[in-house]
Amino acid sequence: MTAQPMSKPVMESKSAADRVAVDEAARRAAFAAMNINPDTWLATDYLNHFNEAIMLLEMIPELPECAEDFLSWQPLSYAEHFVHSNFKGRDLAIAAYNQAPSAIRARFDEVCRTMTSILVAIREAVEQSNRDATKMRLAEQAVSWLKPLVGKAGGIINGTDAQSDTARPQSDVDRIMSNSRTA
Repeated sequence: MTAQPMSKPVMESKSAADRVAVDEAARRAAFAAMNINPDTWLATDYLNHFNEAIMLLEMIPELPECAEDFLSWQPLSYAEHFVHSNFKGRDLAIAAYNQAPSAIRARFDEVCRTMTSILVAIREAVEQSNRDATKMRLAEQAVSWLKPLVGKAGGIINGTDAQSDTARPQSDVDRIMSNSRTA
């Protein structure tokens, strides 16, 4: 006696379920290979964009002439960062970001907008200042605000943030600008 083949609907549903499981496993493996979090769909490589600016700001107190290097920093969106990078999985990182869970992406984007606002305001203040002491003070203050925000953004990427709002409000950025004009 030969085995009877499974009925077509059972085979199709099992096959579809298997495909979903295989697709999910393949996606997770592809993300892991490119350092993209498989749960948040975000890549920590974007934080290098902010870490570069922070590193330049950290150099200003010791070497005020490094302010010129900081002034060349330009804001980049997530996609722009990857388009201009040598990141091996840049197309996958951009596609994953575009399909990231909306609540996660909204929190992440808000923190990144805050960091960008701070950096742009500090860049403008440093550019307007003629005094090294003012530039050093601005740099130190910015670093003290930015480092926790980079940590928060990393927590969001890695799915470990507590969803607390530690982002500095626009009023702090405005205060930086007004203080730099009076210093």
